Amino acid sequence: MKLVLLLLLLLYIPSWNFRFFLVYAVPLHDPFVSSPASSPSSTVSASMAAFSPGIQSQLGTEEDHHKMKLDKKIAILLTVACGILAIIVLVSLFGCCIYYWKFCHRKENAQLSDVEKGVSVTPFLGKFSSLRMVSNRGSVSLIDYKLLEKSTKNFGDDNLLGKGGFGHVYKALLEDNKQVAVKKLDCAAENARREFENEVDLLSKIHHPNIISLVGYSVHEDTGFIVYELMQNRSLEDLLHGPHGSSLSWYIRLKIALDTARGLEYLHEFCKPAVIHRDLKSSNILLDSNFNAKLSDFGLAVADSSQNRSKLKLSGTVGYVAPEYLLDGELTEKSDVYAFGVVLLELLLRRRPVEKLAPDHCQSIVTWAMPQLTNRASLPNIVDPVIKDTVDEKYLFQVAAVAVLCVQPEPSYRPLITDVVHSLVPLIPVELGGTLRVTTQAAPPAGRQSSG
Repeated sequence: MKLVLLLLLLLYIPSWNFRFFLVYAVPLHDPFVSSPASSPSSTVSASMAAFSPGIQSQLGTEEDHHKMKLDKKIAILLTVACGILAIIVLVSLFGCCIYYWKFCHRKENAQLSDVEKGVSVTPFLGKFSSLRMVSNRGSVSLIDYKLLEKSTKNFGDDNLLGKGGFGHVYKALLEDNKQVAVKKLDCAAENARREFENEVDLLSKIHHPNIISLVGYSVHEDTGFIVYELMQNRSLEDLLHGPHGSSLSWYIRLKIALDTARGLEYLHEFCKPAVIHRDLKSSNILLDSNFNAKLSDFGLAVADSSQNRSKLKLSGTVGYVAPEYLLDGELTEKSDVYAFGVVLLELLLRRRPVEKLAPDHCQSIVTWAMPQLTNRASLPNIVDPVIKDTVDEKYLFQVAAVAVLCVQPEPSYRPLITDVVHSLVPLIPVELGGTLRVTTQAAPPAGRQSSG
C-alpha cells in the first residue's frame, strides 16, 4: 500500500509544476490581462506623441519588443528551475522506493530462512554468530526445537539419561526412528554459552570412530541443545562404578582403554591444529552396545596454537587435572595423557579418581596407588577383584607400567599418546581391535547388551 501511494505522488508532482508555471510565468505577457496604471514615462510619451506621432509609435514598438524578450527569458528560467526541482524530487523518491522495497524483501527473506531452518528467532540466537557460519557451511544440521520437545516427551524424567555440569541428557526418538541423545544446556551464563558453541563447532569438523558423532543442534530462548548418536551403554563411569561394573571383563576394559587412546591420538596427531580435550574423564567416555568407546563433551577442548594456551582459564575435573596445569597453567597434549592414565587406573582398580576419607580429607587414586603399582607383590592385591583371577600377571604388569608412565608428575616423562596405543595393541585380542591371539578358553565374553 505504501508503495502505491508513493507512485501516485510521483504522478502528481509534474502536474503541480505545470500549474505553477501557468500562474507565475504566463501572466507576464498575457494580452488579456489589464495593464497597470500609467507611469510618468508613459505620460511623457503621450505628450511627445502630440508633436511626433511617428517617433512615439517607433519607441512603443521597441519597448514592447524588449518586454516580450524579458518575459520569455523569465519564463524559460522558471521552467528550467521547476524542471530541475521536479527531477531532484523524482530521483529522491525513486531512491526511497528502491530502499524501502529492498529492506522489506530482505526482512521477509531473513524471516523465511529462520523458519525453514527451525531456529527460534530470539535475542539469544544473535549471540551465536559462529554457529550460523557452521550451518552455512552445511557441516551441521539445525534441528527444530519442537521436534526435540516431542521426541523427548517434553524432556520428561522417563527419558533422562544423565546429568552434567550445565544440564541434562535425554534419550530421543526422531521421526525416522533414529535414536539419539539430546544434551540440554542452560546457556544463560557466558561460559556455558561459550562451551556450547565450542562443542558444536569442533564436533562438526571432527569425524573418527572413537569420537562421538554430532547429529545436530538447536537453540530455544536461553537453552542450547546438542544432539548426538545414542550410546546404549552410557558412560564408562556409570558402568564401571555402578551396579553393572562386574560385567566388564579384563579384555573389555583394555578395549575401552585402547579406543580412548585412539580417540586422543586422532586429536593430538591428526587434527591441525592439534586438539586438547582438557576434560577427559570416565563420564566423558561413552560406550555403545558393543562396548566401543567414544570421547564426548568437547566444551572445554582447545584447538589453538600453543601461544594462546597460557591465556586459558583453569578448567577440568578434580582428580584428572595434570599437576603442571593445575599449578602453573601449563597446558599441552601431555595434560590429556595424564588424564588418560587416571582413567586407566580406574579400569584396573575400579576406584574413583578422588575418594573422601574424612569430611575434610580426600585422597587421589594416583597418590594412593603409585607406591603399589610398581611393587609386583602388592599390585595383584589392589586390582579390582572382578578381574583379579582372570588376568595373566604378565599383562597386568605391562598395563600398570603404562598407567604409571602416564601419571608421572613431570610431563616430559610421560609418553606420547601414540606410544600408549602401540603399547596396548599387543595386549588386546584381535576380535576386539588388537593383535593378541587367545585360545578359546581365554576368549573374552560377549559384551552385555544394554536396554538403555
